[in-house]
Amino acid sequence: MPDGAKFDGLADDYDRYRPRYPSDLLDTALGMTRHNLRVVDAGAGTGISLEWVLPALVGPEVYAIDISRDMVEAGKRKFPGLNWMVGRIEDVLSTVTDVDLIIAGQAYQWFDRPAFLQAARKVLRAGGRVIVVQNNRDHSRSPFLSAYEGLLEERSPGYSRRYRDIDVAQELADGFDVGLDAVIRAESRWNQAMTVDSFVGMASSSTQAQRAVAAVGPVFLKEVHALVESYAVDGVVVFPYHTELFVIQPW
Repeated sequence: MPDGAKFDGLADDYDRYRPRYPSDLLDTALGMTRHNLRVVDAGAGTGISLEWVLPALVGPEVYAIDISRDMVEAGKRKFPGLNWMVGRIEDVLSTVTDVDLIIAGQAYQWFDRPAFLQAARKVLRAGGRVIVVQNNRDHSRSPFLSAYEGLLEERSPGYSRRYRDIDVAQELADGFDVGLDAVIRAESRWNQAMTVDSFVGMASSSTQAQRAVAAVGPVFLKEVHALVESYAVDGVVVFPYHTELFVIQPW
């Protein structure tokens, strides 16, 4: 997992512009008693995953863990009553015992995944669940998004649009030593509409875009702005998302 400083300075734009998770996946994600659960948000960021699940829970005890101090401070302002912790999830997770629910939203690819799964296996209570959920911009169905990914690949050193091509289901099954049929999978396809400036704000909140800025300077965000404008209609661009959900309740 990268150093937390790579995410510092991005929290405000991250929280303002990043998409939220579709409500139609929530029942599949939880699928369990919702009272008095001990919950860990792994790679919590500013608490976007918590916006999704907390309204459906009654009396949870929540530990929100992120490597970025800036993200945690932003999350505290939004959810001040939770246990916010700064550190690598692979290290901090083992300090929380008897966990009912572990959520990794938009963060799983950053983890040392074998270490994370080993820690999750140790702290998960019988009947507990691990949830991995990812909002993926669906560049395969959008010429605009494909062009944006091409710009990132050109300008951001080492970036590939396939960086999240991970077999999450198999890794969860292997990590908990169960069969692949123990992993619940679901998906949601939906469209996001954003103004030109909002898309640029979302782009600037990503570490991949910040690498591009570091490599070529502020001209990168000007290139993003020009690209979005070229596809926008009346100042708004509409593009598809593919949200993937993976759930394991191993015992």
